[in-house]
Amino acid sequence: MAKKEETVSLVDTFAEFKELKNINRTTMVSVLEESFRSVIAKMFGTDENYDVIVNPDKGDFEIWRNREVVADEDLTNPNLQIPLSEAQKIDASYEVGEEVTDEVNFASFGRRAILNLRQTLASKILELEKDTLYNKYIDKVGTIISAEVYQIWKKEMLLMDDEQNELLLPKSEQIPTDFYHKGETVRAVVDRVENKNNNPKIILSRTSPVFLQRLFELEVPEINDGLITIKKIARIPGERAKIAVESYDDRIDPVGACVGVKGSRIHGIVRELRNENIDVINYTSNTSLFIQRALSPAHISSIKLNEEERKAEVFLKPEEVSLAIGKGGLNIKLASMLTEYTIDVFREVDENTPQEDEDIYLDEFRDEIEGWVIDAIKGIGIETAKAVLNAPREMLIEQADLEEETVDEVIRILKKEFEEE
Repeated sequence: MAKKEETVSLVDTFAEFKELKNINRTTMVSVLEESFRSVIAKMFGTDENYDVIVNPDKGDFEIWRNREVVADEDLTNPNLQIPLSEAQKIDASYEVGEEVTDEVNFASFGRRAILNLRQTLASKILELEKDTLYNKYIDKVGTIISAEVYQIWKKEMLLMDDEQNELLLPKSEQIPTDFYHKGETVRAVVDRVENKNNNPKIILSRTSPVFLQRLFELEVPEINDGLITIKKIARIPGERAKIAVESYDDRIDPVGACVGVKGSRIHGIVRELRNENIDVINYTSNTSLFIQRALSPAHISSIKLNEEERKAEVFLKPEEVSLAIGKGGLNIKLASMLTEYTIDVFREVDENTPQEDEDIYLDEFRDEIEGWVIDAIKGIGIETAKAVLNAPREMLIEQADLEEETVDEVIRILKKEFEEE
């Protein structure tokens, strides 16, 4: 009796799992049948002569075995055959060649069979759980979800969704100023679903441009309704972002709609992104105009494009140069990311000023100036010797993060080059 109760409890166990993991009724019945058949096939070499009937409403099951009636002396396989004398105990009318169907008590197969059934069922349930998790989140890639911080490690955070599924937020996908405690709620976008060896991993991101795009879709109804389109996004997480928007309805100001009255719409996004500064600009297919808008708040005097190499030479008044480059070179870097053009900034030369000698790229001075110094200057968008000499000394010190002595030495070397010429 104990074995029968133990076997029936397997159905109860699975029913509890079904409630927790939202596995549908059809799948539950199918998994139970497959598990019973798998154990029977291991024991007898085949399960073809068995009928397994699962009754989820009653919480029990039935197993029926079909065997051919043979003469007692011809019995060779008790699993597929039943001797005539035994068959006639069930029903005296049975004859050789007929088929007998009788119910089998699974517990009579022994403790090993019950243990195998538990292991098989546990294995199939685990596979189902993984498949369910994968299918749920593969459809959610690119959407924002909220999850609770469960554990924090050095390289990643473990989060739990409402159904207690495990999600990962790597450090590389967190905004540098993100700081969470266990139990706090995190909003992030589902970045990707990895499924190596049928072991799904759900990777979230707060640094992806898609996260910024989805936040705008939530905050700006016109984007969600399709009246405004987000064309391009460039982002340095936690620092600054540029987003280009376009409206096909002339009555709608896309930039104004995204910002909101007194910044009401964009403020929530900025807070979510840890005070990341967001520039919203009007998109245009006119490359020159798009680059000018991307370099806002700087005002450009003129621009020369090399479309083949996707390069742009931008000329500005001296007081506009630092605005175009931005603090730490962020403005020009984001403008390049947004427009997908390499942008070189030059100080505008007065037409009345006599033309001087040709400019020289900084890379040609690597034998006199250390490479890391040149790279630091180029990092803020200054590529040539004259651009360095035209740039404010304080800007070179602050934005290229160089010592005063280093900047003075660079200026001395470059000036000497033109004096010699």
